[in-house]
Amino acid sequence: MSDVQRDKPFYDMADAYIALANTQLSEAKPSRVSAAALFAASRFNAFVIATAAENKEQMVAEKEAAIAYFLDQYETMLRENIDEHLARYDPPGA
Repeated sequence: MSDVQRDKPFYDMADAYIALANTQLSEAKPSRVSAAALFAASRFNAFVIATAAENKEQMVAEKEAAIAYFLDQYETMLRENIDEHLARYDPPGA
């Protein structure tokens, strides 16, 4: 986890999404729940990009920069979370 001080409201929101995803594991494989969560995040982020733009032309002009931003953020978060899991990893049967 990064050295940035935890933002409790932010992590509470994230935990609410994780809790919902965890409830879906009883009906679907983790890979399917993950795919649905990624789709939902991309759909919501497209909405955020659209609502931030003053008009369609601005959205078109800023589209690639917005995509690059979200891809970079996702990669950073994913790497931090994988590293956190690796730090706590215990092999099965250990």
